Amino acid sequence: MAGFLYMSDLNAAVSPTVGSSSLTYAIVVRCGPHQQSQALSAFQFTKEVLLQGHEVLRVFFYQQGVHIASRLRVVPQDELNLAVLWQQLSLDYDLELGVCIAAALQSGIVDQQEASRYELGSDSLASQFTLVGLGQLAAASAECNRLVSFGGN
Repeated sequence: MAGFLYMSDLNAAVSPTVGSSSLTYAIVVRCGPHQQSQALSAFQFTKEVLLQGHEVLRVFFYQQGVHIASRLRVVPQDELNLAVLWQQLSLDYDLELGVCIAAALQSGIVDQQEASRYELGSDSLASQFTLVGLGQLAAASAECNRLVSFGGN
């Protein structure tokens, strides 16, 4: 892993420091939709990185961040629907949105396969999001130039 940083300065984190070539990023979203400003910062940062021509290997939703991936969440009228924002960004940039399967299962967020496995009546994972293990985060962090984390305690 070439770099790990917590979000503090957007320009410093996005500005390339490895020659003049673009950088590769892995983004970890640990804040949930109830932490609107932090969660929105993660989205805006990721979008800016992509707009500047850098590559995002994976966005990994972890801890409270898995709640963003629920298709059953009703968003208050005065809040942005973060799931929809991420879904559109995923479609626009072919961006992988990985959701920690262990945290998701504990929060009742399941895809069709897990719903069937646990004999649940329905799935609850929003489209464009995929349940993945922590190994996917480890692999992305080993391959990227920058690992940027949002939220957490």
